[in-house]
Amino acid sequence: MKFTVAREVLLKPLQLAAGVVERRQTLPVLGNVLVSLQGGELRVAATDLEVEIRGTVPLPEAGDQGAITIPARKLLDICRALPEGAAVSLAADTEHRIKIQSGRSRFMLSTLPAEEFPEVEREVGQFSFFIDQGALKRVLEATSFAMAQQDVRYYLNGMLWEITSGRLRVVATDGHRLALANAAVEVAPEKRIQAILPRKGISELNRLLGQDGEIKVTMGTNHLSIECPDYRFTTKLVDGAYPDYERVVPIGGTKVLEGERETFRQAFSRTAILSNEKYRGVRLEMESGKLVVVANNPDQESAEEEVPVAYSGERLEVGFNVGYLLDVFNALSGSRVRLVLSDANSSVLLMDPETEQALYVIMPMRL
Repeated sequence: MKFTVAREVLLKPLQLAAGVVERRQTLPVLGNVLVSLQGGELRVAATDLEVEIRGTVPLPEAGDQGAITIPARKLLDICRALPEGAAVSLAADTEHRIKIQSGRSRFMLSTLPAEEFPEVEREVGQFSFFIDQGALKRVLEATSFAMAQQDVRYYLNGMLWEITSGRLRVVATDGHRLALANAAVEVAPEKRIQAILPRKGISELNRLLGQDGEIKVTMGTNHLSIECPDYRFTTKLVDGAYPDYERVVPIGGTKVLEGERETFRQAFSRTAILSNEKYRGVRLEMESGKLVVVANNPDQESAEEEVPVAYSGERLEVGFNVGYLLDVFNALSGSRVRLVLSDANSSVLLMDPETEQALYVIMPMRL
């Protein structure tokens, strides 16, 4: 394999793919990217056996076709360090090395055969649809923070994608809070389709997605893939049954409170400074026309914030994790936020009152 390419042309697919490479691997080849030249297209692929990303760019000048795996981090660092507009030549030899030249710079990197590179198994997709990249990115950003980190209930460490007629719904929960967001899609499946994507897959997909252009989403039994002109993303699906999230969303709440989202965010941020570092609890005291936020810690220190709100119900006190509330205020993009409760022991439902495209549920805590 031998070809010459502009630094920026090589850097684009390399940056897309190399993000999936872990610094510690079970197999040496997993630290490499697969670089192949076929029919005037340069393809760069990387995988960690759970997620695979393949970036593609056309080459203006034909080279000698072939494929080889090259250390991902080293190749990426070399390309980044070269000056803008530089031409980069890559030539593989028969001694498992590749020579990289650019101007007066010369590099020799060790390689591994392309045959050793593992591919995420291909399967025939059962269901496909198109969605705007920006719309998908918005629902992922609105919900991904609520995924569990290392829960023994492994299915909570991922995100549920649910397809119904005309709608993609994504759901994330760690058992203490839940985030739900909807995006419109032109689909009409015969029945509800569900898939659980792993945390790593969601993180990488969020990094890849742009704001413009449509992408094709294909769901299979064990994999989900996303295709656009620049890349192909494939992730294994989590094998498990996601909990019935609809039972968690409270309905019929009678205590409705509304206020300015940024005012809430600033008040809760200041109160959080003196909350208990371990439990992060704050007490919400709701009264007609105002919300008082109170925090205490074991050092007998306290903080209190009074926020003007639209509320006309009876006085109510309830405790919540302030970190969970701040995550919601940061995820919402509208100017106002609505909180709905039933009583002092019920979960709170939060949303943007203007769109209601995203819903958040937070369990109360005893203070």
